[in-house]
Amino acid sequence: MVKIVDLGLQDYETTWQAMKSFNELRNENTDDELWWVEHPPVYTLGLNGKSEHLLNVGNIPVVNCDRGGQVTYHGPGQVVIYTLLDVQRLQLNPRSLVTIMEKAMIKVLAQYNIDGVAKPDAPGVYVKGQKIGSIGLRIKKQGCYHGLSLNNAMDLGPFNHINPCGYSGLKVTQLADLGVTVSNQVLSGLVIQAIISFLYI
Repeated sequence: MVKIVDLGLQDYETTWQAMKSFNELRNENTDDELWWVEHPPVYTLGLNGKSEHLLNVGNIPVVNCDRGGQVTYHGPGQVVIYTLLDVQRLQLNPRSLVTIMEKAMIKVLAQYNIDGVAKPDAPGVYVKGQKIGSIGLRIKKQGCYHGLSLNNAMDLGPFNHINPCGYSGLKVTQLADLGVTVSNQVLSGLVIQAIISFLYI
């Protein structure tokens, strides 16, 4: 029903191009895939992204990509799950897909006694007002790609040099700062299991 792909540490642009190619070539018989990956430090700017939200990026590369949303940061210690899904077959619309990803992250956080919440007007997952999980998607033809990122145990410093997701002053947090020690591999597995539990009911 769904194929799980472990990409390890991969360059962002290479992975993005691979997702685009997968989506272009898929047909009604193509299995859904969930890719989990970590990226070297990179800022990504979505289709609606405004450069004014890049404050002081230094030598970290900025990639203009085709997902929705504004600017975010990826780096080692962050769990990234890419959702290459046939939205037509699954009968999903953009909002329902975002909701599934939010619920999946909230479900995993709850396993560590962390209360995550979603906000209707600002996609993602928050803990006490601080963002811990981000979502950005691209839906094209019958499929979707890009996905979610969940902050685990990373250097959060680069978030200080942008307006995360286009919100000035938005603070970010991570599991490590909330007293949880878990490997990216284990955390990725839990998030993938949670996504599958909501996708294929």
